[in-house]
Amino acid sequence: MKLGQSLPAPVTDLGLLAARLLVGTVLIAHGWQKFATYTLDGTSQSFEAMGVPAAQAAATFAALVELVGGALLVLGLLTPVAAALVVIDMVGAFWFAHRSSGVFVDQGGWELVAVVAAIAIALAVAGPGRASIDHAIGGRARAEA
Repeated sequence: MKLGQSLPAPVTDLGLLAARLLVGTVLIAHGWQKFATYTLDGTSQSFEAMGVPAAQAAATFAALVELVGGALLVLGLLTPVAAALVVIDMVGAFWFAHRSSGVFVDQGGWELVAVVAAIAIALAVAGPGRASIDHAIGGRARAEA
């Protein structure tokens, strides 16, 4: 294989599957945390303190996108839609919660939301791969080079 050449489809599909499983699992955990640990009211209060407009609606949106969107990414179902919603969620998290705290997550920084957003962008563009429900029902499995 030459530099700049695409990897064989099975390798690409494995990479897309790994990205979906890992990012989807992280999102599910964060969404569940907003519902079960922090509660929507607690999440809304935190969002309000950060200056998030329509904090209750934003908290509900974030919790649902992370929990349901994460599950959709794991399954590879409605991948472009789920990934686009995750990007919107992460842009909001960056802007309202993390941008002023520097890069590092241990200081409240934006590195995690940036990586999640970048992977979601890649999944929205490349598709979920062949190991996905989208592919099984005839959707786009991967970008063609």
